[in-house]
Amino acid sequence: MLIVTGTFEVDPSQIEGAKLAMITMMQATRAEPGCLTYDFSQQVEVPHRFRVYEEWEDAASLDAHRLTPHMAAYRATMGQASVGARALWLIEAGEKTALG
Repeated sequence: MLIVTGTFEVDPSQIEGAKLAMITMMQATRAEPGCLTYDFSQQVEVPHRFRVYEEWEDAASLDAHRLTPHMAAYRATMGQASVGARALWLIEAGEKTALG
């Protein structure tokens, strides 16, 4: 399993448009083969900072995701939202086990 996680910031005046793009992206991506989890969340203390969290079955699924039309549309919209500070990470993980 692959995990993609990190944070990014958008221009505070562009938050609502960015959130709409994120919702569209989540809905389309969750339907992709190999996508296990795909979420964005807004940080409470810094409202213009968002976290992304993704889980993918394998590298082929993640690579295919990067080439989708909805990814291209998302990137175009977020480019207009003046994405600033960004830190993204790719983590290779083993099996997921429930706690408790």
